[in-house]
Amino acid sequence: MQKWFFKVLVCSVNVFILAYILPGIHIVDFFTAIIVAAVLSLLDAVVKPLLIILTLPATILTLGLFLFVINAGIILLDDYFVHGFEVQSFWHALLFGALLSFFNSLVHKRAFPDEKKNVNQGQ
Repeated sequence: MQKWFFKVLVCSVNVFILAYILPGIHIVDFFTAIIVAAVLSLLDAVVKPLLIILTLPATILTLGLFLFVINAGIILLDDYFVHGFEVQSFWHALLFGALLSFFNSLVHKRAFPDEKKNVNQGQ
């Protein structure tokens, strides 16, 4: 539970910074960024796997690039559910989703080093 909360907190900081930098993404305050990150993690856990399964032929045909479209759709769905978070267009959502994924993975790689390395060092 602590790991999930930390990941949501890191994501909310990234959401807040990206909304400040990128045109077309508007957020009211940091509390809204926390809500956006929490709803985004729930959508990623529930809706995204279903969308990936349903669009598997398109994902295979585009060599995985259709996953960016799914990410943008999840961002737009998050925009629909969270008041105070606004995404102007699909293209803004696509850019926001790609940058958010990049920065989240960068921070999570630093904050949560590979646990397999720790297990192998202990043996």
